[in-house]
Amino acid sequence: MTTAPNEPVLLRRDDGRVAVLTLNRPHAMNALSGELIDALQAEFDKLAKDKAIRCVVIEARGGAFCAGHDLREVRSTDDYGFHHDLITRCSAMMMAIHRLPQPVIAKVHAIATAAGCQLVAACDLAVASSDAKFATPGVNIGLFCGTPSVPLGRNVGAKRALDMLFTGEPIGADTALRDGLVSRVVPPADLDKATLELARTIASKSPMVLAQGKELFHKHMEMDVEQAYAYATHYMAGAIKREDAKLGIDAFVNKQGLPEWKGR
Repeated sequence: MTTAPNEPVLLRRDDGRVAVLTLNRPHAMNALSGELIDALQAEFDKLAKDKAIRCVVIEARGGAFCAGHDLREVRSTDDYGFHHDLITRCSAMMMAIHRLPQPVIAKVHAIATAAGCQLVAACDLAVASSDAKFATPGVNIGLFCGTPSVPLGRNVGAKRALDMLFTGEPIGADTALRDGLVSRVVPPADLDKATLELARTIASKSPMVLAQGKELFHKHMEMDVEQAYAYATHYMAGAIKREDAKLGIDAFVNKQGLPEWKGR
């Protein structure tokens, strides 16, 4: 499968309140070229201001989810400044996922390696086909996967991350689920339906609660337990007074369906 010369490297379609971003470099295993990194960053910048979208899915065309950085582009020069800028832009794009108000789901149908595995780890959730594989194989080409190790270690823990980083060996979807790199594994034929159903379920919730809950979670995960409880207690005591919480609690107590969220 190839991309036409005039076809964009990233596609977007909206399904109601769900935005679906499609990596569109199938001829290059969806490697993260500078152009694709910048295209993802541009969409994340738009989504951060888009109040109509409540959940984001990242998927890919072709036989791979993402093979990491585009090594042809990397080897096109020995200039440190070029490489530093490229990796800095990639890291900023990964952090943009972290900072988006909407939950982000990786839909992984096939192999995700190096910065592609990093992309999966950077997403809030990941639904994987049972055929999917994950690896950080930089060590095999003399280049330790330094930036991929950042979200990978925070997903699976030090020893499991270092096992992947030191050996470069791929793991299957079931192992990725066991270790916490992905959140769900489904048969290949069910991947599209299962991912969209999850995204639609999330998108049915209060956008304010999704945004604040995501921010709360990522902040307290960097704290010690005592600080985390204090921070979460302060959040919940204030959140109970907000309109969406009052609407939701009243609907539950009165055995009604989901209310029309006000976002405040």
